[in-house]
Amino acid sequence: MDPNYRTMVDFLRGLGTEDVPHSGDHGFLAHLISVFRDLEEWGCDQDLCRAGMFHSIYGTELFQRFSLPQTRRDEVRKLIGDRAEGIAFANCLMDRSTFDALLDSDGPFSLRNRETGQTIELSLADYDDLVRLHLCDWLEQVPRSKRWDYRPDAYRRMAKRLGGIAQASYDRVYAQAVSGA
Repeated sequence: MDPNYRTMVDFLRGLGTEDVPHSGDHGFLAHLISVFRDLEEWGCDQDLCRAGMFHSIYGTELFQRFSLPQTRRDEVRKLIGDRAEGIAFANCLMDRSTFDALLDSDGPFSLRNRETGQTIELSLADYDDLVRLHLCDWLEQVPRSKRWDYRPDAYRRMAKRLGGIAQASYDRVYAQAVSGA
């Protein structure tokens, strides 16, 4: 268990995330905790798990019901660390079309910031961890949202890129779309 787990949850709770609706009957805080725990189950390191807990803290292209002002980035960095905050920030601010265009690439990994148009540069390791985070986030919520038709090719390519537990999780979750569950 992450030694900062309770501090992170208390911080998010203090922001009112428990009261923010998310996917289906899940609240925003419950979703954030679930992504954190799923990444732990995938065997991800502490930085990526923490990024998972904060993966949509600044809002995302799809999720706009909550957005911590970016002026508070230093506060988040202090709480979860530079690398974790950087991956969470990239997940929040990336133009998803630029992310998707790189799924079959070996780099360089340059994403467009959807708000500023500036470039977000990532190493191969950080890009692959962003892929893990982004896929895990979606797999956690899609069975409730039933949005099986949202970027299906991109999610399939993410699972293929990562292989292993990510591919197995994708196959298990997307089997529900076929079965109608």
